[in-house]
Parts: sequence; C-alpha cells; structure tokens
Amino acid sequence: MKKQFKAESKKLLDMMINSIYTNKEIFLRELISNASDAIDKLYFISLTEKKLKINRDDLEILISIDKDNRTIKITDNGIGMTKEELENNLGTIAKSGSQLFKESNDQNKNIDIIGQFGVGFYSAFMVSNKIIVNSKSIYDDKAYSWVSSGADGYTINENDKKSNGTEIILFIKENTDDINFDEFLTEETIEKIVKKYSDYIRYPIKLVQNKEKKSEEKTLNSMIPIWKKNKKDVKDEEYNDFYTDKFYDYEKPLKIIKSEVEGRCSYSSLLFIPSHAPYDYYTKEYEKGLQLYSKGVLIMEKCGDLLPDYFSFVKGLVDSEDISLNISRETLQENYQIELIAKSLESKIKKELEKMLKENRDDYEKFFTDFGKQLKFGIYSSYGLKKDTLQDLLLYFSSNDKKYVTLKEYVSNMKENQNIIYYACGESLEKIELLPQVEMVKDKGYEILYLTDYMDEFVIKTLMNYEGKEFMNVSDEKMDLDTKEEKENLNKINEKNKDMFNIMKDFLKNKVSSIQFTHKLKNHPVCLTTKGDVSVEMEKVLNTMQNENNIKAEIIMEINENHEISKKLESLYKNNEKDKLEKYTKILYAQARLIEGLSIENPTEISNLVCEILANK
Repeated sequence: MKKQFKAESKKLLDMMINSIYTNKEIFLRELISNASDAIDKLYFISLTEKKLKINRDDLEILISIDKDNRTIKITDNGIGMTKEELENNLGTIAKSGSQLFKESNDQNKNIDIIGQFGVGFYSAFMVSNKIIVNSKSIYDDKAYSWVSSGADGYTINENDKKSNGTEIILFIKENTDDINFDEFLTEETIEKIVKKYSDYIRYPIKLVQNKEKKSEEKTLNSMIPIWKKNKKDVKDEEYNDFYTDKFYDYEKPLKIIKSEVEGRCSYSSLLFIPSHAPYDYYTKEYEKGLQLYSKGVLIMEKCGDLLPDYFSFVKGLVDSEDISLNISRETLQENYQIELIAKSLESKIKKELEKMLKENRDDYEKFFTDFGKQLKFGIYSSYGLKKDTLQDLLLYFSSNDKKYVTLKEYVSNMKENQNIIYYACGESLEKIELLPQVEMVKDKGYEILYLTDYMDEFVIKTLMNYEGKEFMNVSDEKMDLDTKEEKENLNKINEKNKDMFNIMKDFLKNKVSSIQFTHKLKNHPVCLTTKGDVSVEMEKVLNTMQNENNIKAEIIMEINENHEISKKLESLYKNNEKDKLEKYTKILYAQARLIEGLSIENPTEISNLVCEILANK
C-alpha cells in the first residue's frame, strides 16, 4: 500500500530538488555521508554491546554501476534501519535519524556523526526517477524495502536481505536537452565525485568493477586527511604534493601553515602561501576562498567568508565539526561560527607573514613582489581601518641601501630629531633617482622611500603617519630643509621677484598656480611641486580611471635660485625682454613636465623655441 508524504514534505522535497541543491553531483556526497553515519553507529554500539562482534577492518561502503539498467547502488554494512526507522527517517523529510541517535547518546563525546539522514538523502531525486532502499537493522530479524518515485509517495515492504546494513539503488533519469545524466553512470565521474567530496570518509569507499566476468574492487578514497596527521609524521614533500594536486599549481608553495584550534569554534586548518600569483589573481575572474570541510566531508569548494580580501592569495582548507549547516549541507546556517574561524585565521596568517619577514627575508620579498599590492589595497580600501594589521607587512625600496625596507626599519634608521618620513613617487626606480627634488634630500643625508606602484601614494595618504612620524612627498610644496636664516633670505628674494613671477605665470596661461625660486634643488634648474592632497603621480593615476572629472594637481613651478638660469630670467625681466622671458618660461615649464613624466601639450612649439634659442646663442 502506497503511503503519502505529508503536504509540507512534498513542498520541501520539490524545493530541495529544484532550488536548494545547486550542484547535482552532491547526491553522492550525501548518500556516502549517510552510509558512513550508519557504520559509525554500528561501531559505537559494538564498543558497549559485546555480543556484536565487529571487525573495524570489515566496515566499508560499496558503489556499483549498471549502465544497461541505468542504476547506481550504494551499499554499507552499518547499523541498518527497522521498518519504523524507514518510516520515520525517510517518510518524513527533514527528520534526522543520525541527529536523534547523537542526542540520545550525547553523554558520550566519542560519537562523530557526519550528517542528517533523511535530508540529504532526498538530493538523490535530482538524478533519479526512482529510489529503492533495502535495509536490515541489527535489532530486527526482518529486512524491509522502501520504494519511492518522488513526491507521489512511497511503499514499505519486507524483503529477503540477510546481512545488516543498507543498500540504496538509484534509477538514473534519461538525458534531457539540458542535462546529461549518463555521466553519472561512468566510473570516471563517480571516482571524481568521491575524490572531491568524500576523500576523507574514514571507511573505505570501494567501486565494484566487473571486468572479464570477474568482480574487482577499487578503493577510491584516502580515508585519513593529511591535516589530521601529526605534523611531525608528515614530510614537507607530502604537503607540497597535496598542494600542487589539490590546488592545481605547478610550483610548491612558499609557506605551509598548519594549525589545530580548540575553543568556541574548534577547527583544523592547512593553509598555503603560493610561490607566485595565479595568472588571473588581479582580475575580476579570480575567486578567493578556502575549502570548507565538516568532519572530513567537503561542504564548500571556496568559502570566501573565511578570508579577508587582503589575504585572498592564501590557498588551503578548514575542517570543523562545529559548523552548523542548513538542510542541504551546502550553505552555512550560523555565520558567527565562520566569523570566529575567519578572525582566528587572519591572526594566524599575519603572524606567519611577520615570521617569514623576520626569518626568511628573501622568501618574504618574493612573496611581496607578487602579493604586496593586495596588502596595500587592504589598507586603502578599508580607509585605514586595517592599517594596524597590515602596515608592518609593507615593503618600500630605500634610497640608502638600494633594497627593500619596512616602515619600522625606516623609522629606526631616522636621523636624530627627524620627524618626517620622506618619499618620492615615479614610474620606476631609475626615474625617481633622476628627480631633481630627490638629489637635495639625499645630499642632506635623509633616507627616501621610492614608491613605484600606482597605489603606493594613496596608501601613504591613508596611513597619514607611522609611529607618530608624518609622511612627506619630496615633491610637496611644503618640503623645506632650509635653515631659518635661509628661509628668510629666500622669502625676501621671492618677494622681490613677485612681479616677474606673475608675468611668467600669465605666459603659461595659469597652468601653474605659482612660480617661485627654491633651494630644494642642487644642480637641476627647475622642478614641479604640488600643493594640496593631489600630487602629480596621483593625478596620472586618477586620470587613467574612468571618471567624468579631469582631476588636476595644483602645480607650482620652482626654479633653482642658485642656478645660472635664475640670473638669466632676472636679467630678461629687468631689461624688459618679455618676448625672450616668455620663451624661457615655456621651455622651463616643458622641461619640468618631462622630468615628472608628464606630457607636453604642444611639443612642436617647444622644439621650435629650443632651436631658436640655440641658434641665437
């Protein structure tokens, strides 16, 4: 006699088949997990019921495929189910026999049940149009068959099964225009699914193969996760092989991070810092995340919530028994558990990076070359909220030793009474070295940080200061290394030449906010400095982005007061040779722009002016 599912169960079954499960191959993970639960129950009971003679080595899960009849059979020799349990666990969707078993034995902490039998089981209807469950309980002399073709209902009848355990037979659907169900009837697909999701089920999962009228069994799973083994018993080569195999890399990782954490949310983790950035790392296509396991069963291929964006380069996995899953075992039910793990992982990754920086500088610099931009972005994108986490992981090229230094190292090397961290920006180290503003700062004995990444100055602006020391661009208008006496003298000279500067500014049609003499330059005749928050380098970056506003830095043209060109300009102004003064002004401005790596609006005009002055000299 056919029995009907309750109305809410019909709705839930339909929802699970059509909505909850996003990946049809999940059905095999669910059935294997349930089989593992059934074996766990039997083994647990055998520890206290001596009449049950159980040899752990005999416990197994078998999978067989019959392509001709389009069936997949999953068999376990676990505890089995009585008629009542079949009714309760499979007749009422979302009724969990495993959960009830665990709750009734909650006083014993050794029970380790994976799933919720009666929930994930119904995922099998995604690929099957009919399911037969043959089961015999260790507590019943009779065996029973549960048969259903979906939401229409089910029947339960006696059968002649002799051994304890459960056998599930799936009748696979015919292909449709959109879905190739035949793939689930191939040994290659079954093996791939088992390796992906159930590789660490503690009992052997064997594929029964019929070859030349002989039956052979092939074990598909590893059973013992590498992260569950004692670290001293695992060689680095084994971790490296695991990494290259599981995460499809052709090079071994730069660093291996293994940890076991117990507390409000206990977990094991095995993390890897790659030795190079994936080809798509800095693209929108790259997807961050760690593999998430629950009791050795893969739940999510990439759980992005376990990693902050600035550590998105980390590969690896987390295995936790404390994760609460929803009924499909595909999504997480309570986010706070993931948040606890993520916070712990963030701290662990940071400490390991700091350790690498301290103990393996070459490795860290190699890491920073590939992933440093992501750390910088973490500071910038968080508006500085994450600077305490990330600022000591940053590296910048130093003008002193021609090598990378940290901000902490820069500050420790500062001159007595120095309160400013000096930096210079440019497209390359070579171009920064040639900047006129750099020469004088170096000549005064100050170390300069060379910033060549387009994001560097934005990060510096976000940091604002480090250990109370403010940052200053050597191209900033406020940059001043003069003595009090030198400043006063320069102010008098600039005041004296104010009218000449205003005329020169008019020649440039307000392309600069002001012109003045300076002592910032040693041998160079001219440079551009900026006033305000936007520097020349920031202007370049911002204007490469898609935006409606053409952002301009407020530019000041500074002329070396100690250079012969300053005397020439004063002479031209004094002798009222405005035509020549205009030509010199335009050439100087064009020269300053070229030094800064900026374009010239009318290069033909400047070329003609240079040739004219050279010819008349």
